[in-house]
Amino acid sequence: MSSRTGKTPMHSAAWRISLWATLAFALGTMLVFFFLQSFVEKDIQRRSDGWLSGEVETLGDVAEHTPKDALYDRVLGEVAELAAREVPNKEASETEPNDAVFFLQSGSDGSLKLWVGAGSGEGHLKAIQATSILPDQPSDIRVPGFAVPFRVASIRIDDGSHIFLGLSERDELRVLRSLRLRFFLLWLLIVLLGFGIVFLTTRRMLSHVREITEAASGIGHSDLTARVPTTDRGDEVSHLALTLNRMLDRIESSMHQLHTITDSLAHDLRSPLTAIRGKLEMSLSTITDGEHVDPIVSAIDELDRLTDFLNKSLDVAEAKADALRLTRSAVDLNELLRVMIDLYEPSMSEKGLRVSLESSGPLEIHADAALLHRMVANLLDNELKHLPPSCTLKIELRIEEGSAKLILEDDGPGFDAEVLAHLFERRVKGRDSNGHGLGLAFVDAVARAHSGTVTASNREGAGARITVTLPLDSKESHRPLASTIAATS
Repeated sequence: MSSRTGKTPMHSAAWRISLWATLAFALGTMLVFFFLQSFVEKDIQRRSDGWLSGEVETLGDVAEHTPKDALYDRVLGEVAELAAREVPNKEASETEPNDAVFFLQSGSDGSLKLWVGAGSGEGHLKAIQATSILPDQPSDIRVPGFAVPFRVASIRIDDGSHIFLGLSERDELRVLRSLRLRFFLLWLLIVLLGFGIVFLTTRRMLSHVREITEAASGIGHSDLTARVPTTDRGDEVSHLALTLNRMLDRIESSMHQLHTITDSLAHDLRSPLTAIRGKLEMSLSTITDGEHVDPIVSAIDELDRLTDFLNKSLDVAEAKADALRLTRSAVDLNELLRVMIDLYEPSMSEKGLRVSLESSGPLEIHADAALLHRMVANLLDNELKHLPPSCTLKIELRIEEGSAKLILEDDGPGFDAEVLAHLFERRVKGRDSNGHGLGLAFVDAVARAHSGTVTASNREGAGARITVTLPLDSKESHRPLASTIAATS
């Protein structure tokens, strides 16, 4: 199956790598901004505090040297208004032209003596009196009716009065707000651009890995000559492709050696067995004494069993090594089962066994027809050997979750508990079995060679169940089921 099946960009490795890389970059840049904003905020406040401290000292000096006559308030007020015009980057309010800076002088008794600024100044004086403001240490105060706080510096003059100069933090907050907005837009643009670059780069890099995966997924079951695609980039991915191809070369060589050994072994063993059988059959045709016929017939049967044991042992060994050679073609499982049931019906009827088939009609898969015939023969042989007379065998063939399911259920004694967990291993058989313990191991080997599975269990009450699952072609998995057909032998 292709690795592209059901794959969406959000579930790809390129998406995850890009997401985590972008998240790390976004958090890092956000942390840098916090430090930058803190530095800018402290620098602006330091400049504001320096301006306030310098101007409040100037105002204090003017207040001390200005005669306390009728012109005192006018002179000091004009100086305060002049200082207000010197505020850098001041943005005037739409309602009050001088609401960013205020000047306030309180008497020794705490009363309001002189005010320059927006409003009456009473609210400012109450806010100042509610806050402990130390000389040379500007502090924040909040005045009712103003959305932003004021930064206030103070100085005490010789007559016991205090002079306060306040600067609204509106312009500072405006600068910081503008800085945050611009950084956020720039940060968002860089993050999105970075994500796109990382995603496209990673996806392009991993596309070759995907090609290698798709090519490798089709190698092994029936073709060991194919190889994964390679490039001349000289990077880690190209080295991976070259390494996989070298590994496939070794695997192909090992499989070729295994096939050569098994073929030679089979030939070396079958030749003498066939020769012995031929000689026994010739002896049987010339013997007229019935007394010597039975031993020869028995010897021929034993030779046939030995040949069958040899064939199954070699096939199981190759299947366990994933080296079973397949010749795939279109196989109708329904037709195959009917032919095999017809073939075994006389033997089962002779033993008093009943067999029935429930099928969903023609069911075609792409498989090795000869191996499937032998697999079904082993299943029926197993039932024929171990079921007591008068038992019933039910065979069901259906499509389930995109796979063909072959289910055999009987009402016999079931599997021995001690061998049930190891039923598909070689040379595992029940207490009363006189076989070699290879029949179900061969069934498992054929199912595995076709990327399928086989399971066995005991039914509730009595009997055994064996389920063989074989994958369907995609076109078969969506075909509507035909009406159920039951055939009884």
